[in-house]
Amino acid sequence: MTSEKTRKLSDSIARRPSHELHSGREYWRSLEEWHNPGLVRLKAEREFFDHAAEWTDPVSRRQFLKLMGASLALAGVTGCVRQPDETIVPFVRAPEEVIPGKPLFYATTMTEHGFGLGLLVESHEGRPTKIEGNPNHPASLGATDIFAQASVLTLYDPDRSQVVLHRGRISTWEAFVAALGAALQEQRAKKGAGLRLLTETVTSPTILWLIEQVLARFPEAKWHHFEPVTRDNVRAGTRLAFGQEVNVYYRFDAAEVIVSLDGDFLTSFPGSVRYARDFASRRRAPDGSFAFNRLYVLEPAPTLSGAMADHRIPVRASDIEDIARAIAQAIGVPGIPINPAFASSPLVTTVAQIVQDLQRHRGSSLVVVGEGQRPVVHAIAHAINHTLGNVGKTVFYTDPVAPHPSLQLESLHDLVEAMAAGQVEVLLILGGNPLFTAPVDFRFAERLGKVKLRIHVGLYADETAELCHWHIPEAHYLESWGDARAFDGTASLIQPLIAPLYGGKSVIEILAVVAGQPGRSAYELVREYWRTRVPSDQFERFWQTSLHDGVIAGSAFPARQPDLALPAIIERARESLEPPPVNNRGSAGSDSSLEIVLRPDPTIGDGRYANNGWLQELPKPLTKLTWDNAVHISPVLAERLGLRNEQIVEVRFRDRPVVRGPVWIMPGQANDSVLIHFGYGRRRAGRVGTGMGFDAYRLRASDALWFGSGVDLVATADRYPLACTQEHFLMEGRNLVRAAALGEYEQNPAFARMGHDLQPEKTLYPPVEADGPAWGMVIDLSACIGCNACVVACQAENNIPIVGKGEVLRGREMHWIRIDRYFEGEPTTPRIHHQPVLCMHCENAPCEVVCPVGATVHSREGLNEMVYNRCVGTRYCSNNCPYKVRRFNFLQYADTTTPSLKLMRNPNVTVRTRGVMEKCTYCVQRINAARIQAKKEDREIRDGEIVTACQAACPTQAIVFGNIADPTSRVARLKAHPLNYGILTELNTKPRTTYLAKLRNPYREVER
Repeated sequence: MTSEKTRKLSDSIARRPSHELHSGREYWRSLEEWHNPGLVRLKAEREFFDHAAEWTDPVSRRQFLKLMGASLALAGVTGCVRQPDETIVPFVRAPEEVIPGKPLFYATTMTEHGFGLGLLVESHEGRPTKIEGNPNHPASLGATDIFAQASVLTLYDPDRSQVVLHRGRISTWEAFVAALGAALQEQRAKKGAGLRLLTETVTSPTILWLIEQVLARFPEAKWHHFEPVTRDNVRAGTRLAFGQEVNVYYRFDAAEVIVSLDGDFLTSFPGSVRYARDFASRRRAPDGSFAFNRLYVLEPAPTLSGAMADHRIPVRASDIEDIARAIAQAIGVPGIPINPAFASSPLVTTVAQIVQDLQRHRGSSLVVVGEGQRPVVHAIAHAINHTLGNVGKTVFYTDPVAPHPSLQLESLHDLVEAMAAGQVEVLLILGGNPLFTAPVDFRFAERLGKVKLRIHVGLYADETAELCHWHIPEAHYLESWGDARAFDGTASLIQPLIAPLYGGKSVIEILAVVAGQPGRSAYELVREYWRTRVPSDQFERFWQTSLHDGVIAGSAFPARQPDLALPAIIERARESLEPPPVNNRGSAGSDSSLEIVLRPDPTIGDGRYANNGWLQELPKPLTKLTWDNAVHISPVLAERLGLRNEQIVEVRFRDRPVVRGPVWIMPGQANDSVLIHFGYGRRRAGRVGTGMGFDAYRLRASDALWFGSGVDLVATADRYPLACTQEHFLMEGRNLVRAAALGEYEQNPAFARMGHDLQPEKTLYPPVEADGPAWGMVIDLSACIGCNACVVACQAENNIPIVGKGEVLRGREMHWIRIDRYFEGEPTTPRIHHQPVLCMHCENAPCEVVCPVGATVHSREGLNEMVYNRCVGTRYCSNNCPYKVRRFNFLQYADTTTPSLKLMRNPNVTVRTRGVMEKCTYCVQRINAARIQAKKEDREIRDGEIVTACQAACPTQAIVFGNIADPTSRVARLKAHPLNYGILTELNTKPRTTYLAKLRNPYREVER
């Protein structure tokens, strides 16, 4: 497609309707709103989404009223309803440290793709109910992400594997140990020549120690490792750059200029929770103490890092290498060749200006690359950072955190080749689901069938377990002992908070059997490993301190400064300029300029969280889709191919199987890129995740794990409904998010309030008399990255149910916090903004005056409270709420019958039933707990003592809560900032939740 044709199509897409949409800045939430705002406003005229208020049960409304009339008549006769008999067991001998109603917190560690994230877990009478970050752990610093928050639901998931299976039938652990022992006895005679271990990424010191013991016992055995979100390119890039493998991590808080080449460092890197904190520390509301950092992101499809960029440039994934070469040459890296075709690229000017900015910030700049880019791109980035003098300042190197002699793709290839040759007699798959996630050209399922004894260990009896002789339920990390290392090598312990609910075994216990120690527990083995690292007379103190703190002091790997192997980088860079083989350019008739981009799903990851309802129903941060994946294309490509949202297309990529999926048009995507998220299409995920979406792994092969050219989209006449929340709970098209460049703020610090902060003096509301603290909240939009951690944290804290895809389609989702995503500018290259919206706790609350039963009331401390026992479900309050933050239980969404889910719920929060309105309460249960503690100690509540669930989870510290009546409190000081503004304040609601307007720091030389 010629650039002239692309320009014409872009102009066509950007052509606006003749009528006026907004005054001032124009923000929009969807392409439908961009093209036809009138239609969107018609949708918003109804209080609830289309068909949300209609009766959806198989009983008609007339029949329902008849039944209700009969029920009321019977109620008058009986006087009450007898509850079913239940058996209770008294807690006769309660431990001294257990006080009913008062939770305990324990430090532990969750591994994400092998790397440790330090956590504090809240436990009520032995039941873990809530996850918080560990402030002592370098990877979390007290924050979390969506996967850590949702992990407590996976713990109590009734669909988890609950029994040992042998050929699909229930068996026992003892029978498995006997069968494995007999097979290992045969392998002893062969020195383990037929024994293979397959794991995911491993950083656990104890597991690595046990694997060494297994390989010592069986010298001919081999250990393989693979997981779909592989960091092979990162590891291979360091080998190329330095002649050895090293671990790399970054200090974003020390970087003034950051260039991200297809790298979503805010969510997908090891250490992303920490990186988000460090990055946001340089995006705070300016007070003169430091300068804003500046972020450039070049990527094929929008990511959260791209949404935060001061300059985001949509480019094809395959063009990133040419851009890296051009930057390296201009920076002064000697010998790096550039692609001659790049000289005519429209990106040349932009790259030159980025280079100019990097040159001005030598030693305080940073270039990062995503895991999907080729090793040579990573090596070039290392050379750029070395040349700029960033090593030891913003870039740090250590010994490998996850040591393994081979790369994961090579390791898995060696395994499948050995299986095909009949060389594998005993295979232990310790976690993961390779039958579902392995590249299609490896034919894993076919070759797995040639293994004599196949054993699978996992949380679920998944696709891989189906083809294995034995399946062993794996213990959840909250049920088992272990250890792990963080992104910088810091080690921490994993301690259980509950006994295994379903008798699961940890990987440590399985390896102990293979190592000839079948009777030993994970607790004993973890202690034994660390005992050899600490003087014996200091061990117990070391152990107790490490468990208490959640981190092993002094265990981080020391920084190194490896020598740059520039000749090797130059040689590889020259080799990679050679054109690829003809058979890799796509099928006959395909457009080789159109490329496919494959990435893990933003909410269910690589598919391992498919059965987690919280994550399935969580709106994806940029598309706002739930319960599905889609084929993402740009508005220009959609017009070029004549495609519309939800239209099913056939995706044909080289010799891969044809995949069918619905289209979703995404503003800001590169015009010739087709983005598809893998992780969906599960066949054996559990009752929640099975059958949702389509399987994109079938498009993924060893020669194109992350992207590749030559993809065709063939339109069909079929459509598939996608549950998207981007137009739910509209607020009549008002400009609610406010953003400006740093220069605009310097000229007019109060820009966010001008023309908006009109608060009429006359009101029908009685004055609110101050009595004690006045609680309020400020959310800094410059720091908020839209990661959704607050949404899942609120769901876990407040027992918020999921409703399912069908109910989301009707606009009935129950999240108390929603994160509105706004676009600004043209659909081809828009800026992206995020704004969390929760109950504003208005001082003049419109919801309170219309409630006929006094279910929504104002507390003495300014909270807008809900009395669930009074609510009769009129929904008047929701109709009168201009912020659309109230949720109504149309149906009985909460599962009150599944025993394991009862254990999960926060006992301090009511579990709501059908027919009541609910919303954010500022975590009133936490406020009450702090008030009681302060009263017991005869003191005032301290500033910062109360931390709401959303505030605690936020990795960027964008949310601040406290007493606005105290002028010295942090929240009061932020409310006095010129950037502070409230939304819809012209309605005189006087919201207690306000925002700091978002600031950008664009480089004046760079054109958007």
